[in-house]
Amino acid sequence: MKQVKHILEGSRAISQTIKNINPAVISAYPITPQTHIVEDLAKLKANGAADYEYVRAESEFAAASIVLGASATGVRTYSATSSQGLLLMTEVIFNIAGLRLPIVMTCANRSVSAPINIWNDHSDVMAIRDAGWIQLFAATAQEMVDSHILAYKLAEKLNLPVMVNVDGFILTHSYEAVLIPTAKEIKKYLPAYRPARGTYLDPNNPVTLGAFFTPAHYLETRENLQADLLASLEVIKTEYRLLKKVFGRRNTDNGLVEYFGPRKPETILIALGSVAGTIQETLKKYPKVGLLKIKVYRPFPIKEILKVIKSLKNIAVIEKAISLGQAGPLYSDLKAGLVKNYSLPNIKNYIVGLGGRDVTVKMIAKIIKDSKNSQPKIKFIGK
Repeated sequence: MKQVKHILEGSRAISQTIKNINPAVISAYPITPQTHIVEDLAKLKANGAADYEYVRAESEFAAASIVLGASATGVRTYSATSSQGLLLMTEVIFNIAGLRLPIVMTCANRSVSAPINIWNDHSDVMAIRDAGWIQLFAATAQEMVDSHILAYKLAEKLNLPVMVNVDGFILTHSYEAVLIPTAKEIKKYLPAYRPARGTYLDPNNPVTLGAFFTPAHYLETRENLQADLLASLEVIKTEYRLLKKVFGRRNTDNGLVEYFGPRKPETILIALGSVAGTIQETLKKYPKVGLLKIKVYRPFPIKEILKVIKSLKNIAVIEKAISLGQAGPLYSDLKAGLVKNYSLPNIKNYIVGLGGRDVTVKMIAKIIKDSKNSQPKIKFIGK
C-alpha cells in the first residue's frame, strides 16, 4: 500500500485519522492538551470535509454520556479528553465498560490537580485503570495513528471500549513525519460497523441495556468482563499482525510489548509512552542495557513481559505516575506478576516526569547506574 508521509502536529494526525475512520457521532469538551484534536474535528465538520454528527457538550461528563447514548443505538462514536476531564467522566467510563459499548476515546495524558498543572504525566489514566477498558499507549505519532485504527477494530470485534493514551504536549503538540491511511485504505482493515442484532437499542427489536442487577447476578458480570479482557490479549496480537500486513508496517513487535537492546542484557528498563524515546537515545551508550516498552497496559500482558525479562538480574521500572501510599502502578502490576512466576530479581521503581518535568538522558543514565543497587526502593528522580 503506497502512502504519503505528512509532517503534522500529533493532534492533527489523530483528528485526520478519526475523520478517515468516519465515526457517526463525535462529542467532546475541550481541555488542554486535548483541545487541538477536537478543534480540528469540529473544523472538518464545519467546513464540510466530514459528515459525522459533532455534538457540543457542556462538560466532559456530558460528552461521555452523549457518546454512550449514541453507541447504545449501534453506531460508531469517538471522544477525547484529558486529566480533570477524564476524572469528571469517571462514572460514565465505568458505565461504558459495564454496558460493553465499543467506544474509542483518546486521552491526552496530563497531571491532575491539586496543585493545578497542565503538563504531561500518567496520573489521569491510572486513576481509572480498573474501569474495564482496553488501554493502549503510543510513543510516537505513527503509533498514535495506528493505535486508533487498531482500537476501533478491537472495540467492535470484542464489544469492549478502548482508550488510546498519548502524552500531552510531548506527542499532541509536536510535529513528526507520519503516514495516515485514507478512508478507502482504512476500510481494507476496518470495515463499516454493523453490530449484531440485539446488542443495541432498536424500537423494532426491544432490548435492555444496563439492567438493575442484584447481588445474585452482579458478580458474574464482572467475572465475564475480566475473562473477556484477558482473552483480548490474543486478539490484540492477531489484529496487530493484520494491521501491519495491510498497511505495510515493518514493526517487529507483537502489539503488546516491544523490546530494544541486546539479546542478553544485564539490565532492562521498562516504561510506557513517549519516555521510551529518551531511553532509547540514552541506551546508545549502554550496550548491555535493554528497553521493554509496554504498548498495552490493560489488560496487563504479564506473560509477554516475562518472556523478555526472565532470568534477569536487574529491572528498573520507569513511570510517570505514583499510586500515593503504595508505588508506581506499573511497578506494582509487574511485581504482582513476578511473584506468581519466579523468584524476584532486583527490581527498582523510578518515578519521573510528574507534572511535565523533563526526563533527560542524564536522568536515565542515573537510573541505569542506580538500578544495580541491591536495595529495592521507590525513588523520585527529578534531575
